[in-house]
This record gives sequence, C-alpha cells and structure tokens, in this order.
Amino acid sequence: MSTPVLVINSGSSSLKYQLIDADDLHVIASGLVERIGEEDGCVTHKSQSGKQVEERPVVDHGEAITAMVEAFRSEGSDLNRVGLKAVAHRVVHGGERFIEPTVITDEVERAIADLAQLAPLHNPANLEGIRVSRRMFRDLPQVAVFDTAFHSTMPPHAYNYAVPSEWREDYGVRRYGFHGTSHSYVSRQAAGEMGKDPRDVNVIVAHLGNGASVTAVSGGRSIDTSMGLTPLEGLVMGTRSGDIDPAIVFHMHRQGGLDVNELDQALNKRSGMLAMTGMVDMRGIEAAAHDGDSAADAALDLYAYRIRKYLGAYMASLGRTDAIAFTAGVGENSPSVRQRALAGLEPLGVVLDEKANEIRGTVDVTGTGSKVRILVIPTNEEGEIATQSAMLLRGEGKIS
Repeated sequence: MSTPVLVINSGSSSLKYQLIDADDLHVIASGLVERIGEEDGCVTHKSQSGKQVEERPVVDHGEAITAMVEAFRSEGSDLNRVGLKAVAHRVVHGGERFIEPTVITDEVERAIADLAQLAPLHNPANLEGIRVSRRMFRDLPQVAVFDTAFHSTMPPHAYNYAVPSEWREDYGVRRYGFHGTSHSYVSRQAAGEMGKDPRDVNVIVAHLGNGASVTAVSGGRSIDTSMGLTPLEGLVMGTRSGDIDPAIVFHMHRQGGLDVNELDQALNKRSGMLAMTGMVDMRGIEAAAHDGDSAADAALDLYAYRIRKYLGAYMASLGRTDAIAFTAGVGENSPSVRQRALAGLEPLGVVLDEKANEIRGTVDVTGTGSKVRILVIPTNEEGEIATQSAMLLRGEGKIS
C-alpha cells in the first residue's frame, strides 16, 4: 500500500514540489521551477530515471504547474496514473484561525488571502499555487499545512506582546512563530532517537538556515519560539536582522529619512549576515573567517551568541531539557556553528563531543558527562506536510 501526496511550496518567483509516499516518506520525484515571470526561467525535475533540466521562460504559476505536470509525464510518473491521493500546500501564515492541516475550500482560500496582511511576502505566493493547483487537479483534495500551526500551543505569556489592546484585538498583533513543520518533525525524531515517546521529552530545536528559529518543545507541544508576528524576530539570519530595539526604526526614519518600505527592505533583505560580511552562504563566511577575515569571525560570534542566548532562555522555560536538536542547512552542516553556539553551556549540563561533531547526517554529538543529549537531525518539511495531509484525510487527527 502507498499514499502518494504531491507537496507544493509556491513562492513569489519559484515553485518547489515533491511527490512523496506519505506511508514511508519515500520521495518518488521532486523538482523546482525557478525565476517565474522572467525570460531565463528554469525547470529542474529529479526522479529515479535521472535529472532533467530545461531552461525556458515560465510566464506565471499556471505555466509553472503545467511544466511540473509535463515533467512527471515525460519521465514516466504521470500524475494521473500514480494513484495520487492529495495535493498538499505549504502556507506560511495561518494566523489564529488555522491551527492544524485544513482541506482547502473557497472559504479557506479567502481566509488565506485575508491573512496576507500578516505575511505579505509569502501568503499571496502560496495562494497563487493553491489557486492554480485547484484548477489543475479538480478531483483531488487539496490540503493547506501552515508554518504557524505547530506554535498554536504557545501559552498567552509566550505569544502576547505588551502593546495596546486594540493592536492585539483589531490587527492580530501577537507572536505566531514559523518553521512549524520542521520543528514538529525534528522534535518528534529527537524523541525517537532517545527511544522515548514525544510526550515524555522536552526538546529545544534549532532550525538554522537562511531563515532561522529556535523552539522550546515540551511534551510534543511548542511552548515558545524565537520568531514572532513575522519571521523577522529572533536570531540573526542570512538577510534578516533578528532582534533589534524597535526604536531603531523610528531613529532611522527621523535621522536617515527612510520610509516604511525602505525600512522593511533593509531589515528583511539587507541585514543579518549579509550586512555584516557581504555574504549569505555560511560556507563562504566560515571560509573567510578561517582565512583571517575578522569581520566574518565577528559575525559568526554574533550569530552563535544569539543562538546561545535563546538556548539558555528556553532551558530555563522548559525547566528540564532532555535534548537540543540542530537542523536545516546550517544546523545540519556546520560543525563550527554548533560548536560556537554551545560553547560556555557546560555549567548547564551541555557538553559537546568535538569529534562526533564533525560527522555528517543524523548523529548524536553528545559529549561525555553531558546531562542534555545533543543531536543533529536532518529536517524533512515536505515529508511532514505529506504525513499531516494524509493523516487529515484518513481522519487520524494530529501527530503526537
């Protein structure tokens, strides 16, 4: 028996997809349509028969999904013949309304559109993929899985901001958190690595990629996370500033003459590691630091220090921490970042095995005498989306 689910992640200028067997998370085929709306578009499709790359203009998301369907057909996995059970969509912001996977209806579409005010860079692009897919696959259930949903279990003292009540009540100003599918998957895998039920362990997950966040997970439930109303809050990231004094915005408006759009672009697109080093790719930054670039070395220290601050805070919030799990591009592949982030936490019972830390893949890097397990676990957001969608359609409820 198999449960093929097509997972679509629609961005403003790209469309990623994976055909996954939700029963065992086997990836049957995957692909990426890049530079949608530009002359130099590119369609890449990977399957057991190999990798196909076609460079051609892709006018819009409708043409991107058509290209995807054609790619499946040409390599022998015609989506009309593989027994597809559902199309699942990543949606960044579910607000307070969507706290679990949801079958998409016209009403749900409208609600996702309304939530664009909270995620103007993401929800409209996610919605475009949904609309095209619903037209293309009319007879299949379409499911939305929300990045924010896993964090809906945060208590009020963690999600509220101390701002005027009308901001909270009329404009939805509160902390929502993101990367929920990754934090859900990795925290559950961490429990499995320890041979325990997720309900019996407390885990801190550090999802470190171009976007980065840390989540405290108690008994399988998110109790706090570093991102807030938007993905800008929290850690230093590739191009995002992370935590700053809010008054900096007013200062730069008054003294620098920056308007709202310029400030938005500066903090989201021109800050973070890019602002400090001129680079976004962590491999390049680490290479520069190794070669004596003091700016790169200082940026890595700041990046790691911000992670360490959140780890310490969440250890206090959890009361008992059974494991710290590193995941995503940087978390999985940078021994140096893990070492820097954990340095100095030995008095809190966190000891890293320096030799094991150099190993790639799923690995236990816990040092001798450590009271907290330290794990490196590759994330699988698409697999989690497929799993949650299949469970919803089977009526099995939430993953525990």
